[in-house]
This record gives sequence, structure tokens and C-alpha cells, in this order.
Amino acid sequence: MNLDETQRKKVAAWIEEGLKLSDIQKRLETDFGLRVTYLDVRLLVDDLKLKPKDPAPPPKPPAPLEAESKLSLSPADVPAGKVNVSVDQLARPGAMVSGKVTFTDGKSAEWILDQTGRLGVVPTEKGYKPPPADLQEFQIALQAELQKLGI
Repeated sequence: MNLDETQRKKVAAWIEEGLKLSDIQKRLETDFGLRVTYLDVRLLVDDLKLKPKDPAPPPKPPAPLEAESKLSLSPADVPAGKVNVSVDQLARPGAMVSGKVTFTDGKSAEWILDQTGRLGVVPTEKGYKPPPADLQEFQIALQAELQKLGI
């Protein structure tokens, strides 16, 4: 592809602005009347020794120390009247995701989410049933934790 010096500078400016190759392909057609393929644009950018900017990286998950400190909360550390949900760094066998929950009365349970999306809660105290309001708060808190992790 033959571009004059002005056109080459314009392409370099587009790369500097952060335009993607597909956007440059469109601009070549609209601004210069050049219909080119995506491969032609890639080769042009390479010939001009330009490097497209990488897109901004996605936000990083919490550091391992933050996640481990979440897991080490004892019932005494949990504020009264609040359901606390934590996610295990390594899921239990047979689970897609697993973790622990401490209910408003300080009692705790382990939870798993299996590959089919079924949620299971196993209290640490045999026969314990959390209040219905706590279960609803647990589900909301669990959904928020999983969204933070991109699950």
C-alpha cells in the first residue's frame, strides 16, 4: 500500500491515539478513500514500525493476603448483625466454588456451588438452621463476592 508522508503521519497519530487496527481500517477508507483489508492494515502498521497500544488490563483480583485474611475471620471477628461470606482460594472437591459463611448469631457454615449451579450449605453445628433473613442476606453477599471474582 502506497501512502504519502502526510498519510503515514496520520496513521502514526491514530496509533498514538490508541485506535485499534479495525478502526484504522475504517479511517483509511473514510479519510483517504482506501479500501483495504485488516491484514493490509496490520502489514502497513508493521512496515511503518508502529506498535498499537495494548488495551487497558482488566482489574486484578484481590491479592492473596487479602483473600487469606478474609478466610481467617473467626466468629468473634465478625460484626454483630451482619452475615459474612468468604470464598476459598481452592474449591472443595466436586465444587465449582466453595467457602464459609458466618451468620448474624455468630454461627457458621460451609457452602459450595456445584457445576450445575446448585448451592449447598452445611452448618458446622449439627441441626442448626439460620434465620430466613440471614439466608437471604447470605445469598446477596455471596452473589456480590462471586461478581468481584468474575464468577
